[in-house]
Amino acid sequence: MTSHPALAGIPLVLGGNVFGWTAHGDEGLAVLDAFYEAGGRMIDTADVYSAWIPGHQGGESESFIGQWLASRGVREEMRIHTKTGMLPRGGGQHSFGADGDPTLYEPAEVLVSLQASLDRLQTDYIDLYYAHRDYPQVSPAQIAEAFHGPVANGQVREIGASNFTAERLAEVIAAAEAAGRTPFTVLQNQYNLVARADYGADLQAFCVARGIAMLPFFGLASGYLTGKYRKPEDFTHGNRSHRVKDFDEAGRPVLAEMDRIAAETGASLPAIALAWLVRQPGIPAPIASARTVEQLEAMLEFTRLDLAEDQLARLTAAGNS
Repeated sequence: MTSHPALAGIPLVLGGNVFGWTAHGDEGLAVLDAFYEAGGRMIDTADVYSAWIPGHQGGESESFIGQWLASRGVREEMRIHTKTGMLPRGGGQHSFGADGDPTLYEPAEVLVSLQASLDRLQTDYIDLYYAHRDYPQVSPAQIAEAFHGPVANGQVREIGASNFTAERLAEVIAAAEAAGRTPFTVLQNQYNLVARADYGADLQAFCVARGIAMLPFFGLASGYLTGKYRKPEDFTHGNRSHRVKDFDEAGRPVLAEMDRIAAETGASLPAIALAWLVRQPGIPAPIASARTVEQLEAMLEFTRLDLAEDQLARLTAAGNS
């Protein structure tokens, strides 16, 4: 069985994309405190968070989390997950979907990016370090070599891939094993009740067979699965309204089924969405973010929610309709 030193605590990874952005100051610190007090021990971030905001350069989330870790003295208890592969050298504006820079996966560049993350997080090691995206033009052997280095020198405990296809993930793992390098043991792709294409049957089967932990991002579909986007005017405001609109056509029957299950169980919609996720093959914990303590508390309900098999099946079917 694959060992996962980067996993600990309750089965929720707190998404760090909001920290230093929409969750900042005392309110952001309160979310982190509440997560810790509830038994949360895993926080996910990336060097590129939140370089998409005008005036930001990247590293804002890592810096905010690093300040919290240092001020609370809890680094050894926490499992910190971060990523490289999207932030331009030296920081700067980043647009998701941009072509990017494949030279970021040169071994020396990975070490430079890692050191910058370590400095911002005020730590000397990372529990889980991801390749944040794939660059198909970079060979599997080079990716394997680049991400083995931080493990070999003791700066990283576990490595993973994000936004990789089944084929490329398998190729990089095979290259690592052939060269005696550390393989990826974690995957982070988008997966939720209304967006399932990036963790299809083939990838699920591969992860389960290999003991690869899938930690899905956008577990709440950028807030769509909280139920707050239902009317046309709901999609005209908020930091993520442009993104969540893409979920609406497929999401309406899902929200309707979630409403029925909420009436049956008394659970919140976020709890239902996350409870479904953690029951899917190969998923030990979902990733979800919260801007406020109230949002976090609604999410944490899922750790106490045991959906019946027929409820799970109804949710699955609603998303396939």
